[in-house]
Amino acid sequence: MKIQLICVGQKMPQWVSQGFQEYSKRLPSHLKLELVEIALPHRHKNADIQRLKDEEGEKMLAAITPQTNIVALDERGQLWNTQQLAFQLQQWMNESSNIALLVGGPDGLSQNCLKRARQKWSLSPLTLPHPLVRVVIAEQLYRAWSLLNNHPYHRE
Repeated sequence: MKIQLICVGQKMPQWVSQGFQEYSKRLPSHLKLELVEIALPHRHKNADIQRLKDEEGEKMLAAITPQTNIVALDERGQLWNTQQLAFQLQQWMNESSNIALLVGGPDGLSQNCLKRARQKWSLSPLTLPHPLVRVVIAEQLYRAWSLLNNHPYHRE
């Protein structure tokens, strides 16, 4: 199974890349976490934000195969604790479907992305910086996997 973390934005600080890589490499080979970065269009003073969001969304959806299960990271999504995320991960693995986790740019996800999403997931009611979200998702997926496999990383 492959999980694509599709994010708007490139050229992240080194600590973001290192953190993401650290947790993604801990996952077993049958559960591959892949980062796909979509370029953030330049936003000038009079930019048409809706058009930019739509363009970002088109690029995100173009990176996904039609059979992929889409999960939108959205502030209005469901909050999952560790056990609930582990349950979701188990469900995804049971379905043997590839997953795409969509993280929008500074203005959020396009309506097309939100409509195509089978699920909406909120990491927190807090506003998190987009670079940090990549590391948090990778760590939480590893934690969920460790819980499912009785690995000592996660402790109750």
